[in-house]
Amino acid sequence: MSDAVAWEGAVNARRVLGSVYRMGRREWLTERGWRQMRTDGVRTVIDLRNPDEQRRRPTDPDVRPEAMDGITIVSTPTEDPAHPEHAAQFAAELIPYLSHPKGYPGTVRLFPDLIAAVFRAIAEAPAGVVLHCSAGRDRTGIIVTMLLQLADPAAAPEAVAAQYEASVRGINEWHRVSPVKHPYERWHDDAELAPMIAERQEALAAFAAGLDVERFLLDHGLTAADIAAIRAKLAPTAT
Repeated sequence: MSDAVAWEGAVNARRVLGSVYRMGRREWLTERGWRQMRTDGVRTVIDLRNPDEQRRRPTDPDVRPEAMDGITIVSTPTEDPAHPEHAAQFAAELIPYLSHPKGYPGTVRLFPDLIAAVFRAIAEAPAGVVLHCSAGRDRTGIIVTMLLQLADPAAAPEAVAAQYEASVRGINEWHRVSPVKHPYERWHDDAELAPMIAERQEALAAFAAGLDVERFLLDHGLTAADIAAIRAKLAPTAT
């Protein structure tokens, strides 16, 4: 997508709409990357990972706390990995984390209050927002798909497909250059990647088609004012 952003160190980073962005792990950002993010108007980073995932790795850049001044980190996990049904889904896939849009409906069904909490955090953010999980693909993909549906249901199918393909290609490129081999995933050339994307897009489209995001949010504690605040951040003129 043309909305990719070049914050130094950021992996799989791009604008979603308005003042809402997405990316992979925040620990990949350098100090300069944090400053660039702040210059672009971001004041809140919403981490969708579970607490035990939120840690620096030896290959991550050293970042002084003052480099993040002016940006608030909000932890809002989208799932409880100990939930037996959720864990059983991972066992069946032989990958111990959400890695495909076919798992999105179950995540939203099992954890509606956690998903709603993410949207509440977006509504309460004072300015620009970055959403991230680990790869910036699937947990982030659930929230981005719902945001795009909330912003404009008519335009959502094309936007959802484009965002997801960009996220798959973005993290695939990272697997090509990453200094550390991923334990479950690897880089794919386009001959392998294209059919994988097509198959994932079918599951993603089915998930998106079944969404009434505004109704979901209202049913799980958000107000009309919260939804208006989220839509304002997604508007093209948002700053």
